[in-house]
Amino acid sequence: MSLNKKSVDDFNAAGRRVLVRCDFNVPLKDGKITDDTRIKAALPTINKLIGDGAKVILCSHLGKVKEGPNEKESLAPVAAALSEKLGKPVNFVKDYNVTGADATAAVAAMNNGDVVLLQNTRFRGEEETKPQKAGEAFAKELADLADDYVCDAFGSAHRAHASVAVVTKYITEKGGTNAVGYLMQKEIDFLGNAVENPVRPFVAILGGAKVADKLNVINNLLEKCDTLIIGGGMAFTFLKAQGYEIGKSLVDDEKLDYCKEMMAKAEKLGKKLLLPIDTAVADSFPNPIDGPVDVEYVDSTKIPADKEGLDIGPKTQELFATAAKEAKTVVWNGPMGVFENPTLAKGTIAVAKALAETDATTIIGGGDSAAACNQLGFADKMSHISTGGGASLEFLEGKELPGVYAADDK
Repeated sequence: MSLNKKSVDDFNAAGRRVLVRCDFNVPLKDGKITDDTRIKAALPTINKLIGDGAKVILCSHLGKVKEGPNEKESLAPVAAALSEKLGKPVNFVKDYNVTGADATAAVAAMNNGDVVLLQNTRFRGEEETKPQKAGEAFAKELADLADDYVCDAFGSAHRAHASVAVVTKYITEKGGTNAVGYLMQKEIDFLGNAVENPVRPFVAILGGAKVADKLNVINNLLEKCDTLIIGGGMAFTFLKAQGYEIGKSLVDDEKLDYCKEMMAKAEKLGKKLLLPIDTAVADSFPNPIDGPVDVEYVDSTKIPADKEGLDIGPKTQELFATAAKEAKTVVWNGPMGVFENPTLAKGTIAVAKALAETDATTIIGGGDSAAACNQLGFADKMSHISTGGGASLEFLEGKELPGVYAADDK
């Protein structure tokens, strides 16, 4: 996949209608936004276009919209928050049709520098239809409102939805530009280049519960990195594949042969594959998840049959931290244990701390690792924290992301 895409700096937006696909999928409680991180992340691109004198038309999805269009998943609270942050009115088109007569009229009335926000794109069921007739029609209606298109929604870039990827076809047909915004550009620069052109040594750290979720990531990263570290619940499947007792620990029995293949592949390629050497074990999983739990530390090769592994131990923390500190590029996806529990967060904290203290380029691949960095207070010490869980995983798998692919090459 070519990663050299046109950005908002590569075309003149003055006086032009620019449709910007943002990620305003913010958490709401009782109609109030509880975390505005995604809105703040969109501001640099929006402000750049306003400054250029563009007519800025914003669109985004919010929630899963399983019950059809409804006020609880309306983008009205986002419009209010945006207006406050931009210091200017944002004209919200609340029509559930998204691209109907109200939207057309609102866009027609725009002056240079004005901002319009369309209603939740998923209120049109066609949004998620893979490029079929319905999705094509909605994509064309979106394109009809604009001259150019900017995708700044990395969290949705792995989906070939109407407002993410299909719309670009119709913008191209009318001679317009399809570019990426600053947020997307940052993701491409960090995640894309880390995998395709890393400064070495390149260390990849993978955690989380299941091997099945990371099959292609493990396979792809083994070819790209110098050292692959595996922690979290999925480490136990690797340990069992080596013939060790893992007690009541999480295991993916269908993936034992795969783990053997990956260990053989690492050896053949001359790559280091590091697994936990000691483990925090308990009688059972904590209930509630953040409740008190008694743990002891045992060798990872000697987990008692009646115990469950729930975090990496202190020797492993040191082993992983040393490998991370010797790296020039580190990509991390997935916690080392049950980080939601204070007793079982020590492994994840140790890895986050090691990354915070290194001079390497440190990239956190969204999802639980990003949540852990934010909750544990290490976010500002990382080079880059991805805004897309699923999208960052697919990037690490080496997949072509529709939202990135659809933008014009430079």
